Amino acid sequence: MDCLRLPTTLQGKLPSMDITQLKVFNNSEKNRFEVTVDGHTAVCEYKLVKDRIIYTHTEVPVALEGKGIGSLLAKTALAYAKTEGLKIMPLCPYIAGYIKRHPEYKPFLMPGFNVG
Repeated sequence: MDCLRLPTTLQGKLPSMDITQLKVFNNSEKNRFEVTVDGHTAVCEYKLVKDRIIYTHTEVPVALEGKGIGSLLAKTALAYAKTEGLKIMPLCPYIAGYIKRHPEYKPFLMPGFNVG
């Protein structure tokens, strides 16, 4: 799954979390950004090809859904691409949707990619 949604029966019943205290780690050996909370690891997978970064998959465990973890991964992964001067190829629908909602990343898209 590319993006998991919080079931409506659980919305508002989970404790809040201060995601600003979380550390996202670029696990370059596994080609993914990851963050672990309470033993659950959320990931944003990528491939590096020359001057490009291809985001292929983002997954947040059910236990962490609805807490902003996916957005934190996307923001960190895209900031990495921007800092490294990489052209972004968002094959992952979650990353593409994040870029659509945060147009400041659109100038870094690989020519030919359109996220709307």
